[in-house]
Amino acid sequence: MTDSPNVLRLRKKHGSGTPRGATAADGERLLAAQSLRNAIIAGLAAVVIFCVFWVALTALIDRVFPWITVLLGAMVGFAVQRAGRGIDWRYPLLAATLAVVGAVLANIVLAAATTADIFDTSTLHILQAVTSMTWPVFFDEVMTAADGFYAVVAAALAAFLANRRLSRSQYYALRLMRAESDRHH
Repeated sequence: MTDSPNVLRLRKKHGSGTPRGATAADGERLLAAQSLRNAIIAGLAAVVIFCVFWVALTALIDRVFPWITVLLGAMVGFAVQRAGRGIDWRYPLLAATLAVVGAVLANIVLAAATTADIFDTSTLHILQAVTSMTWPVFFDEVMTAADGFYAVVAAALAAFLANRRLSRSQYYALRLMRAESDRHH
C-alpha cells in the first residue's frame, strides 16, 4: 500500500494496509486448536436438540415437514465448526455423517412419538418395543424418497459449514507451516 492517495479509492479507516506478519507458528497454533472430540460432542448435542425440536413442532402444529431436516444440517455444521475449530477434511466428513445419521434418527423418534400419541403411551415405551420386525415396516412406510433427499441435502450443508472460516493471514500461516514441513521432509 502506498501513502499517496488514489482518487478512485475511499479513504481507509480500518488500518494501515500493511500485511500482518504471519508465521509458521501461527499455522501450528491453528492446527493445535482443532478438537475432533469437541466437534463430535457438539454435533451429537445438535442432533438431540433437533430431535426434540422436530417432535415438539410436529406435536404443536400436527403436521410433519420433512424438509426441516435441512435445518439439522445447518445446526450440525455450525456446531462442528464452532466446537471443533477444524480446518481439514475430517470435520466436513464428521458433520455429513452426523447429519445423515441424525436425519434417520430424527425420523425414527418422530415416528415413535407419533405412534405413541396414537396409542396414548410414551415415546420411550414405543422405542423400547421396537423389534427386528419393525424396521422393514418403518423403512417401507415412514421413510420416503423425500426423507432421503433431504438427508443428503442436510449432509451437504453440514459438510459445507463444518470447517472453520480462515482469514487471509490464517490461511497464509497454514501455507507457511506446510511449506516449512515439506522442506524438512
